[in-house]
This record gives sequence, C-alpha cells and structure tokens, in this order.
Amino acid sequence: MSHEYGRHQRVGDFLARELAVVIQQQMRDPRVRGVSVVDVEVSRDLAHARVFVRLMGVQDRNEIDATIAVLQKAAGFLRSQVAKQMTARTTPALHFAYDDSGERGDELDALIAKARAADRARHE
Repeated sequence: MSHEYGRHQRVGDFLARELAVVIQQQMRDPRVRGVSVVDVEVSRDLAHARVFVRLMGVQDRNEIDATIAVLQKAAGFLRSQVAKQMTARTTPALHFAYDDSGERGDELDALIAKARAADRARHE
C-alpha cells in the first residue's frame, strides 16, 4: 500500500517540476506569466492529476478564473510536453485549480491577531 502512495506522489512531484518549466518557457500566452505550480495531486490510478497554481500579483477573481481557463485549454499541449520527459506509459490528464491556501492563511492570521488584541484589551 505504501508503495502505491509513493509512486503517485513521485509522479505528482515530477509533474509539478516539469509543468512549472513548460508553462514558463513554452507557453506564449501572456496571461500565464505569473503562474507558479504549487502542488500536484495524482489519483491512485495515475489517470488524473489536479494541478494547483498561484498567480503572482493577481487578486481579481475574474482574472484568476480566466488564467485557469487558459491553462485548462492548454492542458493537452502541456500534457504532451510533459509526456516527452516521462518514462511512464501514460501521462495523467491535467486539471487545473487555483490554490487559495495563502489567502486563507492570511485571513486566519488576521483573525488570530484580532482575537489577541481583543483579549489584551479585555485584560487591561
């Protein structure tokens, strides 16, 4: 069981590294310039990969959605480029998603700071 976990994790790590390079060096669309691949989760059967990306300096949800759509439209191209580097028989189908964990972390930090300030004010 742990062998299988290790394999799909290794495939995910490989895809993350290769996709980052292909997106930055081979895609011509200016909307993907600030894209960084954060993580790739590969299904146990290695048929699908969910690619989590962040966009540097982009906060607008419409712009984020448009960039994800560009990446999804280019998924076939990206998959074929990565397949050239893979030794496996098949390359997982790519599905792109925006990684908002950084934003959620900032929100949690702000809530914690607010709670601490309120606690300090109550004890003074």
